[in-house]
Amino acid sequence: MDRRLFLTYAGSTTAALVAASTGIGALTGNAMTGNEQGPGKGKPMSAPFKPIQRTWENDLVLPNGYKYNIIASYGDEINSKGEKFGDSADLTLYFPIDSLKGGNNSEEGLIWVNHEFPEPANYMKMLGINEATFKKENLANYPELLKMEKESVGGSVIHVKKEKDGWKLVKNDKYNRRVDGTTPIELTGPALGSKAVNGATKVFGSLGNCSGGRTLWNTALSCEENTTYGSSYGWPNFDDTHYGWVVEVDPFDPTKPVRKHTALGRFAHENAAVGLTKDNRVVVYMGDDQKDECFYKFISKKIYNPSSREANFDILESGTLYVANMEKQKWLPIDYATNPNLQAKFKDQADVLTNARAAARIVGGTLLDRPEDVEISPRDGSVFLALTNNSKHGNFHGQIVRYFPADGDHGSESFTFEVFVAGGQQSGITCPDNLHFDKKGNLWVVEDYEATEDNVYAAYKNCGVFLIPTDGKSYGEPFQFASGPKGCEVTGPWLTADERTLFLDVQHPATWNAYPGYDFGRSCLVAVQGGSFGKYF
Repeated sequence: MDRRLFLTYAGSTTAALVAASTGIGALTGNAMTGNEQGPGKGKPMSAPFKPIQRTWENDLVLPNGYKYNIIASYGDEINSKGEKFGDSADLTLYFPIDSLKGGNNSEEGLIWVNHEFPEPANYMKMLGINEATFKKENLANYPELLKMEKESVGGSVIHVKKEKDGWKLVKNDKYNRRVDGTTPIELTGPALGSKAVNGATKVFGSLGNCSGGRTLWNTALSCEENTTYGSSYGWPNFDDTHYGWVVEVDPFDPTKPVRKHTALGRFAHENAAVGLTKDNRVVVYMGDDQKDECFYKFISKKIYNPSSREANFDILESGTLYVANMEKQKWLPIDYATNPNLQAKFKDQADVLTNARAAARIVGGTLLDRPEDVEISPRDGSVFLALTNNSKHGNFHGQIVRYFPADGDHGSESFTFEVFVAGGQQSGITCPDNLHFDKKGNLWVVEDYEATEDNVYAAYKNCGVFLIPTDGKSYGEPFQFASGPKGCEVTGPWLTADERTLFLDVQHPATWNAYPGYDFGRSCLVAVQGGSFGKYF
């Protein structure tokens, strides 16, 4: 057996075991269109840069010839109202400034950045609160701390422009704004006003914004990754059913309401990868980022209208949510109206969607090892899902699974799959998290783990960024492009259209990019450029 093929079995859990039982040979290529890909196929490829080595260095380390500059950090003012760039930067979505006219400006645009979670310990230092005696249950007694926490989360829209010395934040009021823990947000879809969300038609704030996706009509989808915020953060008067949804924001129009789409289900959303079915309905693939949770897709009821942006604004409000069953290689609908087992457990579809995890189990969804980011290949439409890890199963290093929709149609209820890369010492990567494709179909992968000098991740040192070809002789072989500062995750990779700039977020660094006057590091958005970057990509 080929070594790389062997690695798709070794050290893997549910996905690999199902693949082994059915025979990976039977699972590859069925849904491919155009040029078939895989080990040994396509043109040979070597890395377009000299890969770096693992390091403990407390910096964003890049290959020779590349440099970075910080665009915005936690606490930076973004407009004249005094709104500030939030904390725990995660998702990056770049919208060319001329997007609405069909343009692809790669030197000026709007960026949506997620701000995943507050860092209360840092804010306590700034406010002079004794962390040792503080109890989150008493957070209401600390109004300034509560205010800082709520202002630190959600997301930022910022105007950016490429200058001679790097990318800069354009501080203005036309575009730059915040969505935070206090922003009024409308609910849409089946759970709107239902008992399942305690009658809410509007909720306040977005929290736990991890990854997300860019829609075909140039809006941002921001994913709420936690569903138990009340107990997690101690915010008073908190209703957990108002969180754990996919949030849609129009970066170009501050007057457009921010919305949470309940038709896409409530769970720990990692991201939202948007595509089209063969009959032009919108599909959204989503992972549920917790151990032993499921992989989902939503298919809209409405047809996508490429000639009218406004016509698509309600397209995510109605449709069908599905969950993947790996053994049957089927997408199973999570539909109250047609499933007696759901009818026996839930009151209506609103109840089903608000408790999507329990409903997914009832209909037969396969439990996976932390399904995080999912992306659609621009080459053949296959779908890549990062399964980060699951220590409960002894799977500390995770894997990336590749799905092939039947007949190349994202609307199909059948699929085949294979393990594309298994994490661990043979591949050299561990705990894959955010994914992003370049135009050639190379997969960019960032990692999510916390290494110490004596734990299971010691050999991997700081979290990294990798390029992995999905074609040719180097199929499935990771090349390390970047290493993050100590204590951080590098998140949210996104390339401009000309592929001369790679945007990244540096989340929760220990001491790097320190907050002025304090010893803790600041999360930030960076731009990476190099003299040869565009030449190769």
